[in-house]
Amino acid sequence: MAIHLPGQAAAVPERTEAERPAAPAVARRHLRFGWWALLGFLSLGIALEALHGLKVGWYLAASHETRRLLLTLAHAHGVLLALVNIAFGLTVAALRAGEAPWARRASPFLLASALLLPIGFALGGLVIYGGDPGLGIALVPIGAALLLAGVLVAARGVASTG
Repeated sequence: MAIHLPGQAAAVPERTEAERPAAPAVARRHLRFGWWALLGFLSLGIALEALHGLKVGWYLAASHETRRLLLTLAHAHGVLLALVNIAFGLTVAALRAGEAPWARRASPFLLASALLLPIGFALGGLVIYGGDPGLGIALVPIGAALLLAGVLVAARGVASTG
C-alpha cells in the first residue's frame, strides 16, 4: 500500500504490452527506417574517419577533394535525414495522426529523400571526373525537392492538427 502526501499524484500502474496502444504503421515505419538509417550513416562516418586516420590516398589525396567532400556530405545528410524520420515517426505517434491524410502524404516524400540525397552524394563522390562529381549527383536535387515537399506537407498537417 502506497502512502500519498497531499498534492501528490497517485501512481499510475504500468500498462502491460497488450494494453499499450500500438503506434500507427506510418510512425513505426519511420522509426524503424530512421534508426536503421542512423546506424548505416553513422557507420559510413566511422569508415570515413578510418580512411582519414589510415591516410588512404583514394580518400585524402589533394586531387580527390571532391570525393572527400561528397562522401562527407553523404554521411552528414544521411545522419540528419535519419533523425528527421525518427522525429516524424514520433510526431505522428504523439499526435495519433497515423491515418491522417497529411501523414500518409508526407511519409513517402520523407523516406525517398532520406535515400536519394545521401546516396546521390555518395555515388557522385565514388567516381569523379577531373574534380567533377559522378552522375549519381543527379539524385541530389530530386531528393532535395522531395524533402522540401515532405516537410511542407508535415508542417501544414501538424499546424492543422487540433
